[in-house]
Amino acid sequence: MFCLNLRSATSVLHCRSPFSLTLPPPKRHPNLSFPFKPYVKMSATPKHTVEHIVLFKVKDDTDPTKVHSMITNLNGLTSLDSVLHLSAGALHRTKSSPFPFTHMLHSRYPSKDHLSTYSAHPSHVSVVKEFVLPICEDVMAVDWVADDLHGSVLPPPGSALRVTFLKLKENLGQQVKDEILGVIKGIKERIGGVEQITCGENFSPARAKGYSIASLAVFGGVSELDALDSKEELVSVEKEKVKDYLESVIVVDYQLPASSQSASL
Repeated sequence: MFCLNLRSATSVLHCRSPFSLTLPPPKRHPNLSFPFKPYVKMSATPKHTVEHIVLFKVKDDTDPTKVHSMITNLNGLTSLDSVLHLSAGALHRTKSSPFPFTHMLHSRYPSKDHLSTYSAHPSHVSVVKEFVLPICEDVMAVDWVADDLHGSVLPPPGSALRVTFLKLKENLGQQVKDEILGVIKGIKERIGGVEQITCGENFSPARAKGYSIASLAVFGGVSELDALDSKEELVSVEKEKVKDYLESVIVVDYQLPASSQSASL
């Protein structure tokens, strides 16, 4: 879903990256080829696409060159055969979250098996161990199967993404979950401005902090995302439909780089 501010007690955080864009060349992992080209892979949409979102909290006062190296090497993983799409970088902003995340990775795979192959690949394991874990104090990951993806599997350069994670109240049945997913799927038609939306139940609970339903909305750019936020009355109508079921909500915005060569810090 989007920024519905479903929990009034949830504070609004702003996580624009404090790091400089003028940085020396980062250390690059020897097993990855550069420059990577994330937009040369298949654009046809598989029948079922797996969405993989990882949120990172970089430690305060981290050397900017180390942050740059983390982002560069994460983006390099797009060269792995199992990956359909991958983009990593600083969050554009955090609309609602109890956790002060600073960066995000979004990737897509043809199946759960392909995601497992990516996760276990020596290059992925090495990048996480060498570049991510030393500078991040918190990492959260959510995965779901998108059987409702329409259009290209590759979000165009410059697209704005809104990611929403929902933690449900206890003892809610599948009927309630289906109702929530139905509300999310209908937002594209009821509100407008959304080029693509997927949603589903998380199938990787180990690092999800109890958040069990996720959605990803793709907009043409930040201006289209801002236009959604201006439709307060329409957004409130959607919020009312599900707010009684929710314990906590995370809403973050991310913009893909305008160039396909690298992600913005």
